[in-house]
Amino acid sequence: LIVCDNATEIKKHFTLAEQKNLILAEIESNDTWARDHGAISVFIDGKPAIYDFGFNAWGLKFASNYDNQITQKLFAEGVFAKEVKYHNHLNFILEGGAIESDGEGTLLTTSKCLLAPNRNQPLTKEEIEQYLKKIFGLEQVLWLNHGYLSGDDTDNHIDTLARLCSNDTIAYIQCKDEKDEHYVELKKMEEELASFRTLKDKPYNLIPLPMADAVYEDDYRLPATYANFLIMDKVVLVPTYNSNKDSVAMKQLEKAFPNREIIGIDCRTLIKQHGSLHCITMQYPKGFL
Repeated sequence: LIVCDNATEIKKHFTLAEQKNLILAEIESNDTWARDHGAISVFIDGKPAIYDFGFNAWGLKFASNYDNQITQKLFAEGVFAKEVKYHNHLNFILEGGAIESDGEGTLLTTSKCLLAPNRNQPLTKEEIEQYLKKIFGLEQVLWLNHGYLSGDDTDNHIDTLARLCSNDTIAYIQCKDEKDEHYVELKKMEEELASFRTLKDKPYNLIPLPMADAVYEDDYRLPATYANFLIMDKVVLVPTYNSNKDSVAMKQLEKAFPNREIIGIDCRTLIKQHGSLHCITMQYPKGFL
């Protein structure tokens, strides 16, 4: 499924055979970040549903009037399967990149993002946690209070810092350079992750990913990160930045996903827009489209 403003132009980049696997929806948008404005898929009593949360461009930083309508328009146009039920949660601001779930009762997030004053005030941390537990059927919410990436517009989205690879494994960004501006915060984040426990009261298996080499645009550092990978059925797509650290990150992720092929995707163009691979995509299980 590709949301675009010109389907004819998009088709030029695919063969006729490839086009058979595409759903092209011409809908006006503000930006490209499907992870954050896209519908979140869930199963309720075994039946498929989508949650449509409010999107205000990471706390009113940019325009979002079109992006905030995309899910409603896709549903109205019949893009989602007839079996999929639409749930309106537009009164709650939540981006897909702000939450990580193992699908088994645990959600991982960051305090700076979910508690940002320009998102869901005056709700408290406790109220937000109870809301998330109710709608997602969670048993625990793990909050990170440390960690950030320079150049990030999202207020520390979790999908740039630490990812749940399974119910007992977390891959995360590790900074070893004490002179790097991120060193102290990422070290504290690492300590927080080490303190977290699974629902079986066991420490998580932590897999460190290298801090990406600094990438700059107009003298500003961009939020390049290897944590922004995309998990698919048989493969994991990993952002790469033409660095010798690319192969290191991919080898580390082989440990987290031994039964999936690890494939690198050049994200140097994407990172110039302050996002990467996971940010620009949203997965849907079979039967949702």
